[in-house]
Amino acid sequence: MALDFGRITIAPDLVLYLFGTPGQDRFWFMWNELSSGALGPVVLADTRRLSDCFAAVDYFESRRIPFVVAVNCFDDADIYAGDEVRGALDLSDAVPVLLCDARDRNSAKHVLICLLEHVMAVAAAPHPGLPG
Repeated sequence: MALDFGRITIAPDLVLYLFGTPGQDRFWFMWNELSSGALGPVVLADTRRLSDCFAAVDYFESRRIPFVVAVNCFDDADIYAGDEVRGALDLSDAVPVLLCDARDRNSAKHVLICLLEHVMAVAAAPHPGLPG
């Protein structure tokens, strides 16, 4: 496994850069660099190994980086409702949990749109203790 990179040109002056990092501990050294200046990540969850998501969720929560959890629905995996996954990962109600198929272009597009909408909503929300 290695780092994946892609880019999506939304408009001539708006380009979305995508970085895919493996979740294994040995790749964590990249996370600080990649998350610096990032709008937000997608935590791709596999219900067959849901505990593998805890480190990523903790990382982004502790740094107050808005994120979404996309549950990848594999053919041989049990399907759980978003609320069941939210409970298993102990996520705030504010964190969107989506069901997806990462192999499907439209499904991946939907996840990225939801991430951008979530990031914009978090940015627009008033922050306690800060001038509004």
